[in-house]
Amino acid sequence: MDARPSHQADRDADAALLARYAAGDVVAARLLTADLTPRLYSHALRVLGNEAAAQDVAQEAMLRLWKIAPRWRAGEAKVSTWAYRVVANLCSDLLRKGASVDLDAIAEPVDPGRSAQGLMQDAARVDALQAALATLPERQRQAVVLRHLEGLSNTEIAEILGVGIEAVESLTARGKRGLTAALSGQKAALGFEDDG
Repeated sequence: MDARPSHQADRDADAALLARYAAGDVVAARLLTADLTPRLYSHALRVLGNEAAAQDVAQEAMLRLWKIAPRWRAGEAKVSTWAYRVVANLCSDLLRKGASVDLDAIAEPVDPGRSAQGLMQDAARVDALQAALATLPERQRQAVVLRHLEGLSNTEIAEILGVGIEAVESLTARGKRGLTAALSGQKAALGFEDDG
């Protein structure tokens, strides 16, 4: 069961904001941008591993949303799902073109309450996860990031990737196995105790 608010309510709210933007409401544009852009950037960053490329992808996705706003047909798709699909496609295009992924360019979140050792360990874990994600085939990486890092449902992921729910489940399962294999042997180095 999904603990998130009603998808229909989300769909209606985003579509209403998009319609208001299309009618010239600047406040609606700010609200929709503030809600969507960080999520789109986060997804792109996790897939690409490069801040500058992720910023470009998120910005391009928002530009495409603004361009389509006057023609948006409410009820056909959820605005955020459409935007995630654009990000997924843009990321795929960049990865196919051989865009380099610079893991060192990823800024680590700083938690002032953590010790220097804790911060270093967190950074090592993020780097290890990003490196492991980079070993996955692109479709598996997209599915794992959308499901386990972005928290989207299989139905939303299927819509974003343009595949069936069974394909999403398969991609996610294979991606998780690939991550497990890529991270095997690093448990002690990353500070994880053997918890059975």
